[in-house]
Amino acid sequence: MFIGVRFESEQHDQRSGLDTLPLLVEDRADSSFAGQFESFLELQNEEEFLVAVRACWAALWSTRALRYMATHDLDPADTAMALVVQPLVAARVSGGGLSRTAEGEMVINAAPGLGSAIAQGEIAPGRYVLDGGGALKESALGRKYHGVACVHGKKMLSRSLAGSRCLDGEQVAELGLLMRKSEEVIGGPVEIEWALDDAGIKLLQARPLRVAEPTVPDGIWLERPRLDGHPSGIGWAEGRARVVNCECELERVAPGDVLVTTVAGPALSAVLAYVAGVVAELGGSTSHLASLARERGVPMVLGVLDATRRIPDGATVAVDGVAGVVRWMQ
Repeated sequence: MFIGVRFESEQHDQRSGLDTLPLLVEDRADSSFAGQFESFLELQNEEEFLVAVRACWAALWSTRALRYMATHDLDPADTAMALVVQPLVAARVSGGGLSRTAEGEMVINAAPGLGSAIAQGEIAPGRYVLDGGGALKESALGRKYHGVACVHGKKMLSRSLAGSRCLDGEQVAELGLLMRKSEEVIGGPVEIEWALDDAGIKLLQARPLRVAEPTVPDGIWLERPRLDGHPSGIGWAEGRARVVNCECELERVAPGDVLVTTVAGPALSAVLAYVAGVVAELGGSTSHLASLARERGVPMVLGVLDATRRIPDGATVAVDGVAGVVRWMQ
């Protein structure tokens, strides 16, 4: 069983004095709420179900949700939390997709199992790039990391482990078709989530996607060392690299810094309001953090192999969130 949440706002009609039908405010182009609330997978019994329902309701008042709503002039007291309860798709492979990039291509992310690891930025998913017509142009294997604990007892990661190819050519083509169909329904570029079970591909969600124009870097940057990753944000930014190896070090990140870290998880959503950009070794273009970065206009590159080891702390870093390129100089 799956429990997710859908955020609705109850609108009040001043003339009639009556509440109108709830207005959906989640998954819009200017307020995606990606990763701000709660979802629960694989619930086994009634007790787990009831606990999950209460947790979903309570998520409306969580610190990260309140912070997000404050930046969008929304008041939780004027809203209502709706729940979506549905059968769990027994996914062999899950992922997301972007129907359009700045270069006019489509991107699919994929990883074995349920999609929560991709959404939470805990792995670097497999990546498939399609041309505008849906033909496969290139692909790259995903990566996950071996987990260990930091000195503060919190989880951190080390040692990249290569994944395996998740999709065949026919499945990639079908996902490309689903994205084009979703564009027709929504009326513009979309970000989708999908799952593949024994019966085939299931389209789980589609929401509007913000697309930005590419930036042409100054010539001085073209001569600097570079790392490539998944383009996951908007625009171009420069700043001081602040290399952070676990969440307990986020207080070292100052306004205008470029955060360089391992996991692109939900805890990083708090720093998006003041960092110049984000670079992470894990995560992909369809993670929750990437959705929030595009919404805020923050340059972000995820899935950058060995970023925390190769980018020097304190170096001047340039982040191209459209091309998926990171460069640095001392």
